[in-house]
Amino acid sequence: MFNKKESSNPDVFDTLIGINSTLEGNIETEGTIRVDGKINGDVKVKGDVYIGKDANVNGNIVANNVHVSGRVNGNIEAKGILRALSTAQLYGDILVQSLISDEGSIFEGNCKMIPASNSQNSDNGISSKSKSVKDKEKDSNKA
Repeated sequence: MFNKKESSNPDVFDTLIGINSTLEGNIETEGTIRVDGKINGDVKVKGDVYIGKDANVNGNIVANNVHVSGRVNGNIEAKGILRALSTAQLYGDILVQSLISDEGSIFEGNCKMIPASNSQNSDNGISSKSKSVKDKEKDSNKA
């Protein structure tokens, strides 16, 4: 009605990583994923990603929209919106079309905003091999 971008229904998920679950390895899906547990690997989704407040993702995320309430140690590429809710902890670089950061959220890294016309071209993005801020700190502490 007001030309506002519609986000997918946050109550309908194709994939759910439960609070007591740990996934070791990368995950790729066409749909929407909700993470309430732990993922040690990259997440590549054509739909949206929802990271619950007790969730922990150690890897890069590429998705249409990303909503974070928990902790992410890795880079995030959102072709649409990245929403960091008040309990979010983001440690890594982000490439987004739109960024919403609630009061209380934590973000350590670099942010690059992409215009809507470039949102379909991920070649201008952050390399999935880029290190997160925490990994860069670990490397500098080793030296």
